[in-house]
Amino acid sequence: MPGLDLKFLEKPRRRLYCPLCDKPMRDPVQVSTCGHRFCDTCLQEYLSEGVFKCPEDHLPLDYAKIFPDVELEQQILSLPIRCIHSEEGCRWTAQNKLLQAHLSMCEFNVVSCPNRCPVKLLRRELPEHLQHDCAKRKLHCDHCGDQFSGEAYESHQDDCPEESVYCENKCGARMVRRHLAQHSVSECPKRKLPCRYCKKEFLYDTIQPHQQQCPRFPVQCPNRCGTPGITRETLMGHVKEGCNTAMVICPFKEAGCKHRCPKTGVAQHLEEGTNTHLTLLCGLVNRQRLELRELRRGVEELSGSRDGTLLWKLTDYSQRLQEAKIRTSGSLELFSPAFYSHTYGYRLQVSAFPNGNGSGEGSHLSVYIRVLPGEYDGLLEWPFPYRVSFSLLDQSDPALTKPQHITEAFNPDPTWKNFQRPRPGALGSVRGGCLDESMLGFGYPKFVPHEEMKKRNYIRDNAIFIKASIDVVKKILNS
Repeated sequence: MPGLDLKFLEKPRRRLYCPLCDKPMRDPVQVSTCGHRFCDTCLQEYLSEGVFKCPEDHLPLDYAKIFPDVELEQQILSLPIRCIHSEEGCRWTAQNKLLQAHLSMCEFNVVSCPNRCPVKLLRRELPEHLQHDCAKRKLHCDHCGDQFSGEAYESHQDDCPEESVYCENKCGARMVRRHLAQHSVSECPKRKLPCRYCKKEFLYDTIQPHQQQCPRFPVQCPNRCGTPGITRETLMGHVKEGCNTAMVICPFKEAGCKHRCPKTGVAQHLEEGTNTHLTLLCGLVNRQRLELRELRRGVEELSGSRDGTLLWKLTDYSQRLQEAKIRTSGSLELFSPAFYSHTYGYRLQVSAFPNGNGSGEGSHLSVYIRVLPGEYDGLLEWPFPYRVSFSLLDQSDPALTKPQHITEAFNPDPTWKNFQRPRPGALGSVRGGCLDESMLGFGYPKFVPHEEMKKRNYIRDNAIFIKASIDVVKKILNS
């Protein structure tokens, strides 16, 4: 974690700032060979890139020459600060080292309900919550005398067997709720009974007239075909399609067969027309295959962004990481949807190795970008010239803490083969995964260490977000 984001009463002296994050140092360490000081986390992140030199004077650096600077840490902890909730109204000020003790009693700090209900609120609002709002507070029922939690009491109020209630059928009778069911079934003068055919409910004195027009009432076919189970609502459909006397269209009508015959003759038609129907089906399948291919291509083009930004969500992250770790042949590479650098621009794709690739295999998340064949390649400048940025997004709640995204960026090397114009057709469909598995994109094999990803909320709900941005410099194009 980088330096301190606290509200100091006076701006700390410059020597207390970390040269890497430009904030007052958190857990300061000193390089004994040169005397320079840094945040412990900032220096570790710097050294994780494989550059073992002091960030200030670039002299060779040895892990054994780095030690905690206790004296400097005590100076920083002694600096006077305001409460982190000062903007909400807290007026506490004291030394930095007393902040955590203060937060344990600060009226403006967010706390959990002691009754273990899911609510989080300001400590000053807790008494009101415990008395009136908590779903797990204890209450007594006025009717049966039983004790319930607040949440259960709200449900019990509409279900207490000893509460006096009126008949739901509005017959005017009043009784305790435990007698209501028996009354509704056998005593209520306005009770409802289900029709034996359609199962709909009717008042007792109206059910007989209903059966004279009930759509589920059984009737006979007017053609006297003898088919059982015909109801008033299905009679018309039976006469048109179910009755043996009805004319029907061949089941292969969607394929192009226009034959009509009595229902009893359908089996003979199907037997005699097998070859014809097979030919018609083959033609239909071919037409549909072409339509699907065009639709799929259109969907892929429409689904990709055209503003130079890709926001890629990788779900089921823990399962994918585990799959990558146990993989025996090659590293597991995941592929984003294709996107464009800008309207009428370069077509691009991002790939990620959950368990790392190359020098980052087994310890890092690796990310790469590659240029794909696009619709407008003939109008564009080559090699691909624009700056590319990768970010692993911090999913922390901005209302509770400032998100700390991890970002890396590079300018394309014009000699690198990935940034030359791709050959049309050389790379396949993005739906199939890797567009050319023999060619790795350009990026970072050590983008983010696995241990770093476990901090904060880079992984949340078993998913991560990777953002790729293309910094497009607008130019005037001569037509």
